[in-house]
Amino acid sequence: MNMEGALREQMVQLSKSLFDRGFSVGSAGNISAAVEDGLLITPTNSCLGFLDPARITKLDGNGNHVSGDKPSKEIFLHRAFYETRPQTGAVVHLHSTFATALSCLSDTDADDFIPPLTPYVVMRVGPVKLVPYVRPGDERAGDLIRELEGRYAAVLLANHGPVVTGRDLASAVYAAEELEETAKLLVLLRNSPKRMLTAENVDELRAVFGAY
Repeated sequence: MNMEGALREQMVQLSKSLFDRGFSVGSAGNISAAVEDGLLITPTNSCLGFLDPARITKLDGNGNHVSGDKPSKEIFLHRAFYETRPQTGAVVHLHSTFATALSCLSDTDADDFIPPLTPYVVMRVGPVKLVPYVRPGDERAGDLIRELEGRYAAVLLANHGPVVTGRDLASAVYAAEELEETAKLLVLLRNSPKRMLTAENVDELRAVFGAY
């Protein structure tokens, strides 16, 4: 099996894992991964739990549809991350429950939406920006990501859900999972006094483990 074939199989496996554990429901969510000559992305209206590797969409480097089913309507969102963050190898967009719940709150810091509650959200996700609402599939979503100029590896789309990037498919999926678990903790602790990591703690984590 060539590298693209192996990546298609990995996309099916990891997507099913997310679906089976409730990180996506129905036909919600979409995942993409970079290949040497373009981009693979889950098809529009497909279910992450039942993907066919042969039907995963392939686009060339200019965004032209090469093979597979029609691409996800959120393709503009994905392409904007690849264009502004050259180190991006994969993008995961979910409607996971707790991260989406946070994206609906109005009393939060849009520039640092997920505070440093645990070391792993610092190490695997980093700062998270809240992006203003546009309807799903609107090309303006890509423009909003481009305006960030690659400063964020993860964002929350207001009233919609998280978009998380990684250097490869596995790391992007793991970061999306970490974001959802941190969002769950924040919801559970919302009305309780919280002990966040200090700026010194965060600096140490970034110095020791690096930051994507």
